[in-house]
Amino acid sequence: MVFFEIFLLLLVILVAAEVFTNALEHLGERLKISEGVTGSLFAAVGTALPETMVPILAIFGGTANAQVNEEIGVGAILGAPLMLSTLSIFLMGVFAWNKRGVGAEIKPERSGFTRDLNFFLVAFAISALALFLPHEPPIWRITLGFGLVLVYFIYIMLTLRASAQLVSEGHGTEAGEPMFLSRIGFRKNLSTIVLQLALGLLLLIAGAKGFISSVDEASQILGISALLLSLLIIPIATELPEKVNSILWIRKGKDTLALGNITGAMVFQGTLLPAIGIMLTPWAPEREVLAGVIITFVSALWLRLVISRGQLRVWHLAANGALYVTYLVLVLAY
Repeated sequence: MVFFEIFLLLLVILVAAEVFTNALEHLGERLKISEGVTGSLFAAVGTALPETMVPILAIFGGTANAQVNEEIGVGAILGAPLMLSTLSIFLMGVFAWNKRGVGAEIKPERSGFTRDLNFFLVAFAISALALFLPHEPPIWRITLGFGLVLVYFIYIMLTLRASAQLVSEGHGTEAGEPMFLSRIGFRKNLSTIVLQLALGLLLLIAGAKGFISSVDEASQILGISALLLSLLIIPIATELPEKVNSILWIRKGKDTLALGNITGAMVFQGTLLPAIGIMLTPWAPEREVLAGVIITFVSALWLRLVISRGQLRVWHLAANGALYVTYLVLVLAY
């Protein structure tokens, strides 16, 4: 029964993602902002809400066992960027291959894509460094935590500042299809766009929360530890909105939106959430955690190196999938 529930909740998430991305395209078009802002900020932060809530709720009292709460919190915080940089990128590449061919070029707006990866690599390096810092005195961890918050603030400012120039160069957000609420008689205006965004986002969150509960129940049947659950299973469930949004956009040829949705979420979850983890959890280099950090960093660095060479092709994204399989082997086989 639980696996049938998982299937139904997947359908809910698929429908919600379509509603959300449709409204988001119309919002970006109406506000005359770049696809980079729409994907890296609006879509990334909006669809990151479900997985953002998991570690926060866990750390602040998810269960009666404080150690389990901390394990789930740390695993969910570090598991999210791991999943985004490996499996999410790979799945998007699979659908791009199906639509365009394995050798086709993926063409995100280059400056925004590079900026996302640069900020993520810096922030994640800080998060990795914090794993080896002593807990006493706490000033060093507190300093790094607030430093990560500052990094994200600077990222937002630079992304917004670049928007006007990118729109003038032809990288403005364009809605490819009529808005869903307009099709059933609603007048297309800002209020209607916001309403559809809210409906899509609420449906995404509800579907993701239900999915987490079902996957949690399934994991108990399979006998998986809290840390491994939070590193592997919970991120798969909570990252579904980003995956689905990016797949929808890559199939429509909206490469900047598709990749920005993932890399923008990586920056969000590589700064603000690790800041919480560094200051409020043990944040120690356990084997599963350290392996995840290394694989995540290598995955993002690979994308950065490829784009610096001038072209990002569909087959390049297969390496990110291989890195995810490598992680599974490391944590499950040893």
